[in-house]
Amino acid sequence: MKKQNENKIYKSIITGLNQAIDYEKGKLLKGVRTRRVTITPIPHYDAKKVKSIRNKLGMSQLMFAKVMGVSKKTVEAWESGRNEPQGPAQRMFGLLEKENDLLEKYEIVYIEKY
Repeated sequence: MKKQNENKIYKSIITGLNQAIDYEKGKLLKGVRTRRVTITPIPHYDAKKVKSIRNKLGMSQLMFAKVMGVSKKTVEAWESGRNEPQGPAQRMFGLLEKENDLLEKYEIVYIEKY
């Protein structure tokens, strides 16, 4: 009985591996759901746009730096054009540009209104 069970497991593993190989080669497999995912290119934000986003949010360079998880000097460098934000920061700028309340919505900042 034990040997029979081991054979069953072995066959199942081999079948799965062969299906994975076929799938990798582009063969459509019965019962396997697929979907195509397209990732938009990372947008580019120059010094002027970075400053514009920060101003639109009504933040100082220090506050913006804390939100972005970088130093104030990094924000200064971005805004002066000495340095350019990289992938994750560029992605975040794209989100901030599209959704004004993103930081509040995801509780990154709390704004008390008087």
